[in-house]
Amino acid sequence: MNASTFDGEPRRVPVAAPHPTHKFKLMLRREFWEHKGGFFWAPIWAGGISVVLALMALVVGEVVARRELAHGTKYTDQGIRINGLDFGQLTDKMTPSDLENWGKAVDASMLVSSLWPFIVLGFVVFFYCLGALYDERKDRSVLFWKSLPLSDRDTVLSKAASALLVAPVIATIVSVLTMFAFGLVVTLVMPMHGLNPLTMYWGAGHALQVAGLLIAAIPVYAMWALPTVGWLMLCSAWARSKPFLWAVMIPVFAGIFVAWFDVMNVFSLDTGWFWQNVVLRSLGSVFPGTWMTVQNLNVASPDHFDALSMIQHMYSTFATPQMWVGAAIGIAMIFGAIRLRRWRDDN
Repeated sequence: MNASTFDGEPRRVPVAAPHPTHKFKLMLRREFWEHKGGFFWAPIWAGGISVVLALMALVVGEVVARRELAHGTKYTDQGIRINGLDFGQLTDKMTPSDLENWGKAVDASMLVSSLWPFIVLGFVVFFYCLGALYDERKDRSVLFWKSLPLSDRDTVLSKAASALLVAPVIATIVSVLTMFAFGLVVTLVMPMHGLNPLTMYWGAGHALQVAGLLIAAIPVYAMWALPTVGWLMLCSAWARSKPFLWAVMIPVFAGIFVAWFDVMNVFSLDTGWFWQNVVLRSLGSVFPGTWMTVQNLNVASPDHFDALSMIQHMYSTFATPQMWVGAAIGIAMIFGAIRLRRWRDDN
C-alpha cells in the first residue's frame, strides 16, 4: 500500500544521496568504459599475440629439426642424440642440483612469457594519463562533466586510480592467463621429445609462485608509478596544446642542462643520478619492473631466479628513499592537476 497524504495525493519518499564510495565506483566504471580498448583489449591482444608467436616459433623449430633429421642422425661427444630430439637420456642423467637449476629456468620462462601485457600496460598508462585532462578540454566534454555534481578532486583521483590500480589489475590477470596458455603450448610440445611435462615443466616449475609474484607487484607498481602519473596528469591539465612534447621535453632538456653545466657536482652527485632519479622516474615509472634498478635484481639468469626471493627484494623497495620521495612528489603533482582543472579554460 502506497503512502499518501490526507488529500489523497501520493507522498514522495525522500531518496538518500548516493554514498561517496558509490559515486567514486561509478566514476571508475566510466573511465573503464571510455578507455576499454587500452585497459582491457590491449593486454589481451598482447598476450594472445605472444602465445601465437611462441607457438609459431615452436612449429618452425620442429619443421627445421625434422628436416635436419632427414639428412642423418648426429651425436655429441657424449653420445647424446641431438637431431633425434629425444632428451630422455639427458634428463635421466640430471643431478639434484641440475634439476634445481632446471626448475629455476622453467620459472624464468614462465615470467618471460607473461611480460607482453605488462609492456603494453606501460604505454597504455602513459598515454592515458597524458590525455586524461587534456582531451576533455579539447572536445569540450569537460563542460558537461562539470555541470554534474562531480568535484574536480574526485574526477582527477578517479583517473589516477584507474591508471595506478584498475589498469595494472587487469594487465596482471591477463599476464597470469598468458603464462598458463604458454604452459599449455609447452605441454603439447614436450612429449614429442621424450619429456613428461607434468614433471619437467609443471612439477619442476612453480607456476603459483610466479603468479603470486605478478600479483604482489601491483601495490609496488601503484606506488612506484606515482611520479610519472602525477607529472603526466599535471602536463595534461596545464598544456594548451601538444602535452606530449611538454611532458617529454621539460625533463629531457632539464637533464641536458644539468649535464652541460655539471650542476650535480654542487651536490657531490654525478649527472647519471639526475637522469635516473628525475628524468627516468618522471617518464618511465609507469613501466612495470623499473623499480628493479634500485635493488639491482637479476632476473635474466635462470641460476639466480627465485620467485619468493624476488617478492622479498621487490617489497624491500618500500624501504628506499626513491620510493617515498617519488610518491610524495607524485601526490603533490596530482594535487596540482586538481587545482589546475578548476580554473583552466582554453577559451
